Amino acid sequence: MDFGITLLALLLAYAIGSLSFAVIISRLMGLNDPRSYGSGNPGATNVLRSGNKAAALLTLAFDALKGYAPVIVALMLQTRLGWGGLTIGLIGLAAFLGHLWPVFFRFQGGKGVATAAGVLMALNPWLGLATLATWLIVAVFSRYSSLAAIAAAAFAPFYQLLIWRPSAVALPIAVMSLLLIWRHEANIKKLLAGTESRLGQKAAAPPAGPAPKSHAHEKPHRDHPHRKNRKGKH
Repeated sequence: MDFGITLLALLLAYAIGSLSFAVIISRLMGLNDPRSYGSGNPGATNVLRSGNKAAALLTLAFDALKGYAPVIVALMLQTRLGWGGLTIGLIGLAAFLGHLWPVFFRFQGGKGVATAAGVLMALNPWLGLATLATWLIVAVFSRYSSLAAIAAAAFAPFYQLLIWRPSAVALPIAVMSLLLIWRHEANIKKLLAGTESRLGQKAAAPPAGPAPKSHAHEKPHRDHPHRKNRKGKH
């Protein structure tokens, strides 16, 4: 295995993952930057809060594709380059890291749900489908995209270890899952507080500005005592 080629493959996967399609597609379709409303997360779920379903679907598809494509290409070159399962998994992890910290967008990325799903589908389609089924079940019953993503991420490494034979690829999958859950830290707090947005809910309006200052502290105007006396004389 050539270390230089492997390093180049990891960097290319990271660069592909750094393409923030939520921002790119929103700009092309004349929408607001998804980092400026809702959760501020450049991902399909937050783009959906803009009310544009087509933009959200395109974001979801391309975010998944940028995780899927590098791994598929790596699998095609695996025999020729002598890559093992760990290297293939690390290439998928590099694409995922690109989404989280995109070099082209000031390292302000999303949470990586769609990109992680694309990586899993390429590594093992059955693992990807099992993880996707977990997401769908939790999302349908709870209506919380974040809760569904956390549950799917938590189960993915265990599916790989318990259903399929344990292999080195489980390590990158576990790292990816832990990072994905960590990126949902704010959502976990909102879920516990009961303030998390549900699927399809539009971005909330900005909070109203501060109320005008009350003038209650000012003393009411009173007639001058001399004026009262003058009125009395008439």
